[in-house]
Amino acid sequence: MGLNKESGLKIGRGTPGKRNLITDVPGVKVGHVTIRDGADVNTGVTAILPHEGNIFQDKVMAASAVINGFGKTMGLVQVEELGTIETPIIMTNTLSIGTAATALVKYMLQQNEDIGVKTGTVNPLVCECNDGRLNDIRGLHVREEDVFQAIANCAEDFEEGAVGSGTGMCCLGLKGGIGSASRVVKLDGQEYTIGALVMSNFGGAGRLMIDGRHMGQEIKEKMDEEKDKGSIIMLLATDIPLSERQLKRICRRAGVGLARTGSFYGNGSGDIAIAFTTANRVPHYSKNAIIDMKMVDDDKIDPVLEMSAEAVEEAIISSLYHAGTTTGRAGRVQRGLKDFL
Repeated sequence: MGLNKESGLKIGRGTPGKRNLITDVPGVKVGHVTIRDGADVNTGVTAILPHEGNIFQDKVMAASAVINGFGKTMGLVQVEELGTIETPIIMTNTLSIGTAATALVKYMLQQNEDIGVKTGTVNPLVCECNDGRLNDIRGLHVREEDVFQAIANCAEDFEEGAVGSGTGMCCLGLKGGIGSASRVVKLDGQEYTIGALVMSNFGGAGRLMIDGRHMGQEIKEKMDEEKDKGSIIMLLATDIPLSERQLKRICRRAGVGLARTGSFYGNGSGDIAIAFTTANRVPHYSKNAIIDMKMVDDDKIDPVLEMSAEAVEEAIISSLYHAGTTTGRAGRVQRGLKDFL
């Protein structure tokens, strides 16, 4: 997946992983539930598992960056304070984050009988974008069962484009959605992976750039004029041992990839990045006061920063490439990138 040879598109100079997906990072899995009902309902849920074990008991070190804060993502406060993620990550539409959070809490309670009894509560991490252009967002069509099913559907291979939480998303005047990519990084003679997954829903027509080429100007006259609006969620996963400070630096480089595709972080855009490493784990219960962690020498971190930006850039373009033309609410038509390529 990602951008394959058949697409005729190439982003940057890095080497993709085996699948060119975020799931090239060992243990990471992604699942969707797509909800469509006639033309008016186009929404869904996407779930990301940081690893295959009990995430509450075995947390991953993490960080986030709010590049532009017109967003409603839940759970970032604790991620910022403690530097860990302790649940699956759920993505859905803006008005369904409450439903998704309740479902995610229920899922975690089923997995962990000690939550709220023998130990503290849990921090559900739920991300959103507004799919109201193509979806009847006021209808609140996402149910708790959809969240449970998206988690159950998590696998190493998954679809991109107009699926899951990306079903009703629009981006840069085109059909947006779910996109992913990965890059291989060599450190001390060993290969590691950086994977990106995005839910793209930002930008106005005419701004699209692909690997430095101003494609938006070439296709703008075929589109309806739109101002810059919308949001994007950018997730970065890696098996490189990084501290939460270094993961924060990775999150900021997601903004580089975003800008390269044509965004200027417009006023109404919620541009949020979250990064985690599977290499540094934090046990919920530890016998020791001191926990061993590893990190990259900051003088050697540039390849990690570069490939993080490049993976996000390709993931955004991949979300457009895989999203087919969609007719949504009120008869609105959002054309896919393939129509123009």
